[in-house]
Amino acid sequence: MPHPTSTTIAERIEDLYGAPLAQLEAHVDTNPRGSMLAALLGSHADLQLAERTIDFQLQRLRQLADPEREIGPYDAGHLLDCARRIAESVAVRDAHSKNTSAVLESLHRVPARPAQPPTPAPPAVPIPAPASAAARPR
Repeated sequence: MPHPTSTTIAERIEDLYGAPLAQLEAHVDTNPRGSMLAALLGSHADLQLAERTIDFQLQRLRQLADPEREIGPYDAGHLLDCARRIAESVAVRDAHSKNTSAVLESLHRVPARPAQPPTPAPPAVPIPAPASAAARPR
């Protein structure tokens, strides 16, 4: 199940770029040069990884702390390690969320300009005809 944090960030990226996330990721894959879109998608992927890590470690912590399970000397270390990894992943998730949100707040979508009709050429100014030699006074 997607997390609200990464889902919200994904929706904001889609709104900003006007395309689904999968399409934006495909675009970045074919155009890997550094861009704001690539940075936003990279940050979003890191955010998702942190969320998956939280889920995994939380599930593992629940398994280790099951009331039916006896906790041995090695289990205590595993419990502590899971709790530490959860704390680290929460910090990573919050940092990515905060930074990505700040970047997204600073960006806004520029409406597409309608096609401008070509500017008409200014009316031609008549060029005066050269005076004939007979009409000139000497």
